[in-house]
Amino acid sequence: MKPQRANMKAVTTVEPLKSLRVRWPSLFNASTILTVLTTVILVGCSDSSQTATTASTTNASSGSPVTAPVDYLNAIAKGKQSAEKTIDTTSLDKAIQMFGVDKGRNPKDLNELVQQKYIPRIPDAPYGTKLVYDANSGTVTVQKQ
Repeated sequence: MKPQRANMKAVTTVEPLKSLRVRWPSLFNASTILTVLTTVILVGCSDSSQTATTASTTNASSGSPVTAPVDYLNAIAKGKQSAEKTIDTTSLDKAIQMFGVDKGRNPKDLNELVQQKYIPRIPDAPYGTKLVYDANSGTVTVQKQ
């Protein structure tokens, strides 16, 4: 008599544990995880009281939601003024350098740059400031009036 194979379940062998190991993407290799953990620990352990003190002294806002629009507009105005100062002095410094290369000396004043057509006109200083030109060193600075 033949054994009935229809009722018998096939027994599979257990694969080695190596095949059950989870394969992490290369993003999560050991050195990356160690770097991230070190960074998190260092940032978490830093002295945040010092940064909070310096932030509060440099920022004149009250932090109130009521004054937030005014604080925002003041920050925009200061940023615009800073950008204008940088752009104006940079263009003037470049014109002074070109004048110096061509003439072998610094201009006597900023009007000489306009007369010699190195710049179309002297740029306006931001509100509350003035342009100060030093002919000896050939530098332009923006100072409060």
